[in-house]
Amino acid sequence: MEPSSCAGLELVHAENGSPDHVSEGAAVRVRLAGNVFTVDKTLLEDNCEYFRALFQSGMKECQQEEICLQVVSARGFVVALRVINGERPILDSDEIVEAVECAAFLQVKLLAIHLVNIINSDNCLLIYHSAAAYGLWELFESAALFICDMYQDLKEDVQCLPKELTDYIESLIPSKYVIIGTHSPTIKLLQDFMRTVCYLDEDDNEWKVLTHLPLNTSTTMAGVAVLDNKIFIVGGVYDISKKVVDSGFCYDVTLDTWTPFSSPQQLRYNCTLVGHEGSLYVLGGEFNRSTLSSVEKYNVSTDTWSFAAHLPRSASAVACTMTMGRIFICLWKPKDATEIYEYLVNRDEWTLVTTLIRHQSYGHCMVAHRDNLYVMRNGPCNDFLRCMMDCYNLTSGQWTAMPGQYENSKGALFTAVVRGDSVFTVNRRATVEYAIEDNKWRTKKEMTGFPRIGSMSTFLLRLPKKTNEALGKEDLTNGQVFTASSHVFPSSSVECCY
Repeated sequence: MEPSSCAGLELVHAENGSPDHVSEGAAVRVRLAGNVFTVDKTLLEDNCEYFRALFQSGMKECQQEEICLQVVSARGFVVALRVINGERPILDSDEIVEAVECAAFLQVKLLAIHLVNIINSDNCLLIYHSAAAYGLWELFESAALFICDMYQDLKEDVQCLPKELTDYIESLIPSKYVIIGTHSPTIKLLQDFMRTVCYLDEDDNEWKVLTHLPLNTSTTMAGVAVLDNKIFIVGGVYDISKKVVDSGFCYDVTLDTWTPFSSPQQLRYNCTLVGHEGSLYVLGGEFNRSTLSSVEKYNVSTDTWSFAAHLPRSASAVACTMTMGRIFICLWKPKDATEIYEYLVNRDEWTLVTTLIRHQSYGHCMVAHRDNLYVMRNGPCNDFLRCMMDCYNLTSGQWTAMPGQYENSKGALFTAVVRGDSVFTVNRRATVEYAIEDNKWRTKKEMTGFPRIGSMSTFLLRLPKKTNEALGKEDLTNGQVFTASSHVFPSSSVECCY
């Protein structure tokens, strides 16, 4: 493979090439497997622990114009350079193995993160085995957890792994489908025993109580997100006066404790909260009945808030999703345009990805699977409770209208969560797991619905192995007993709304 064969990679040059933007003193030649690459020396030093240690060691190698590597393949090195240069390449099996090798030997953090972000059901076993072989622990752990969540679908293939790798997967705890309903703060004398966080026990087919909300926590018009297996709640209002709760709350599932934390500098409700790489981002919302465009970032380790780039325009209840380590939002321009923006974390800026024109396009939910964004929206004004879906593929840049329509007969807000190759939706009648296929969501499993009214926040958590009370117990529901729904949806390959 000639270095010049790497299309679109400006930082890599053949031996006789002359880089346009790399000064002579800043360039270094890297030779491996008969290939020579001319690369920006600073780029290598900033992104590879191996080269940083080499260039700062004071040894003669750090002064050489050419460095010879014996243990990394040329293809893996090219993948590393592409990722360092800001690309997000989709890798085949051979490229994955060589990229893992390169990330391990050269200690390229960005490449290891990219490999975590592209884990899917097609490559998870290969990535898991390769990460174990080369000692990339974070990648190994991420792949193991992904396989754990899809264990039933991958069980036969998992048994082909070495026994110690299979045993480790089987020792892990799969994620559970968790839900929080809409609740206002209460007082001790009038404590509402319905104020609970619940999870779906798929084996017993019933909702069980995970924890009770603190007395002064509001989930009404609040931002709710999960980060590092902890629940975070920001904002929310007390009553119809829309007085904003002035403290955030965090639930540590491992310790089974709630802890308050500081509120954003701008109090807000009807906002969106998303967690990414150790930080929370609260997007838009309202305050004093005015819509906001401001965005704030919360550093969990320091308990501090700082302003980030504003949304492209003021918006509340912003539909947001994450995939492959990227943050996307939907903004609707009434009444016919849906705009998708990506937040570029490293640049702290929003960039327009695409615009979809649909008649009466008011949106309420977006989820992601691999490089697909699924946008759910209301139907036309004469059938507003009918939910439509469009799919945008990030790689091809193409929109596809999903076949079928989704009935929102109860008038509840739509909510969906992706786990592996499945998506979960819930209402009072049923919780439905759909298998995500090329151009449709196929009904895979139907379980009991969540027996409460109002809007809901749903997400995934890994729960400690312990026994919890079922949601139907009288002492947990203030005397009201709920039973599992026996309703079964009509047979349909696409039927995910209410």
